[in-house]
Amino acid sequence: MAPQFHGAYKVHGGKLVVADFDVAGGVLANVSISGDFFLEPDEALTDINGALNGQDAAAPAAALAAAIDAGLPAGVVLFGFSAQAVAMAVRRALALATSWSDHQWDVVGPTVLPTEVNVALDEVLTAEVGAGRRNPTLRFWDWQEPSVVIGSFQSLRNEIDPAGVEEYGIKVVRRISGGGAMFMEAGNCITYSLYLPQSLVDGLSFADSYPFLDSWVMAALESLGIRAFYVPLNDIATEQGKIGGAAQKRLANGGMLHHVTMSYDIDADKMVKVLRIGKEKLSDKGTTSAKKRVDPLRRQTGVAREEIISRMMSTFTERYGAKASELTSEELAEARARVGTKFGTAQWLERVP
Repeated sequence: MAPQFHGAYKVHGGKLVVADFDVAGGVLANVSISGDFFLEPDEALTDINGALNGQDAAAPAAALAAAIDAGLPAGVVLFGFSAQAVAMAVRRALALATSWSDHQWDVVGPTVLPTEVNVALDEVLTAEVGAGRRNPTLRFWDWQEPSVVIGSFQSLRNEIDPAGVEEYGIKVVRRISGGGAMFMEAGNCITYSLYLPQSLVDGLSFADSYPFLDSWVMAALESLGIRAFYVPLNDIATEQGKIGGAAQKRLANGGMLHHVTMSYDIDADKMVKVLRIGKEKLSDKGTTSAKKRVDPLRRQTGVAREEIISRMMSTFTERYGAKASELTSEELAEARARVGTKFGTAQWLERVP
């Protein structure tokens, strides 16, 4: 008889892992793990299957991975996969974890909105996806006013220079995700938000979820001649330097925000007058100057910002079968309401003084 459950997980940059098994009395039974990975010695595959047999079918990925690790003798070599990857294949078979193809994805192109509304939309749309009222969505930002968006846990006075803010008429807002400050003028960076169910990253560590969710971005940039990669935890870089950074927020209802800003044509002189970027911030970046930390995409590609965004949208659409979408009037109204009650208030902006 065919197994009751079948699931697969492709390791990012690695191999395919397939899990076939039954569930009897609430535990895994007749487990058979397969794939195009490498494993030494061969007998270790029996150890992996044995470690999973009898495990609680509702166990989280971390517990399944720990059971596999505990069941493997010393000296076993797993190449192209890991105990965590096996656990994710099991979770997918049980429909407790999902893959990109399990969802209908929407793409919302750049829409010029006040920066306060953009950050409010991140909260609104993440909640909508978590509640199942909106498909998982990729949204590109656009804006006009020069702005700084600080991370949820950053200190306002430690990150922002009031003199620079006043001189250049900068709008300062705080977002719901962590990470560092973003200096944003119209056309000087590419910003997007990905709203997804947390089941898509089930079993992945926080560190691994960043490159996993941006693999399509790396492919889009590579098609433009740029080899980009992640520098842990959340910096996106090329051999020429940092080009962007990511931040995340998980909501209690199962929705998740993955937010990225990449520098296109940043005014570094203005940036360092607006942001307080101290020596400690630069200490592990291999540079002593904030101006040298960021190497904009315009210089590296010679391609218009609009063309890069278009390439990113088409790459995402082709990979995941996404369809074009728009913000609804209800979503925009809710975002503007939250500007009045939260994102546009001093209480929120100064919550970490």
